Amino acid sequence: MLPFKLVYHDRYDLNLGAHVFPSQKYRLVHDALLAEGFADVSDFLIPEPARDADVLLVHSQEYVHKLKTGTLSYAEQLRMEIPYSLELIEACWLAAGGSILAARRALADGWAANIGGGFHHAYPDHGEGFCVLHDVAIAIRRMQFDRAIETAIVIDTDVHHGNGTAAIFGGDSTVFTMSIHQENNYPYPKPPSSLDINLEDGVGDDDYLAILDKHLHQAFEQFQPGLIFYIGGADPYREDQLGGLALSLEGLKRRDALVFNYARRLRIPLSITLAGGYARQVADTVRIHVGTILAARDAARPTAAKA
Repeated sequence: MLPFKLVYHDRYDLNLGAHVFPSQKYRLVHDALLAEGFADVSDFLIPEPARDADVLLVHSQEYVHKLKTGTLSYAEQLRMEIPYSLELIEACWLAAGGSILAARRALADGWAANIGGGFHHAYPDHGEGFCVLHDVAIAIRRMQFDRAIETAIVIDTDVHHGNGTAAIFGGDSTVFTMSIHQENNYPYPKPPSSLDINLEDGVGDDDYLAILDKHLHQAFEQFQPGLIFYIGGADPYREDQLGGLALSLEGLKRRDALVFNYARRLRIPLSITLAGGYARQVADTVRIHVGTILAARDAARPTAAKA
């Protein structure tokens, strides 16, 4: 049994068919955690879809209406880079509900993880880069609306810059956004986060971890959040089809552990989403995501033991 709850729904699969984004990975991560004995059925919570009122805390009414009625223009659908369907919309609302639930459980228990979510390219008025709704922003805004938190930090380790995150929270002193990403990669342009770490192509384990550690220290010196939202990207992996960094499987585990140890030492509640991941072998992406959950387990256990 894990020392925290995982949030998962069978309908997280975006039903994309033959697509570079392996939306079946959510089911595969869920199944691997159970099959390998890392998690028990009782560790999982099933989310409800986000309410429209929650989604509207971040996204425009016009955009939400278009999504729910299937009236996006052809150009708007092309920009999302995934085919529109009612199943897609259901999955996106569920992912947002999952991140809300994970945030609540993190605040209650110290740690939680949403097996889905992390759709950091979504803007208030449009989707792009395989992202339709910004589930993390929705969860943060809901926690603030409920006065469960005043402040939050988003630590984004996807290989691609979190442009939607930066745009949504730009100028908002209550949310600190940190993105460590490959500079010469999607998206263009990159609106400024609170702290952007622009990496050159081909950066490997040791350099990446040293740079990340330095900037995590800087971020937490500048900002003391009530909640950490960690977007754990699988795509800095050296075999990723859409990335140009060179992290190993072991390096990615060390990356996760580094972030989680900051949360543990500083005693800040942490909510995880699993993002990105386009490895040539889907099994590698699944292994990376499972590794993120195991790194969280290992970091959370000392806290749980003290409770």
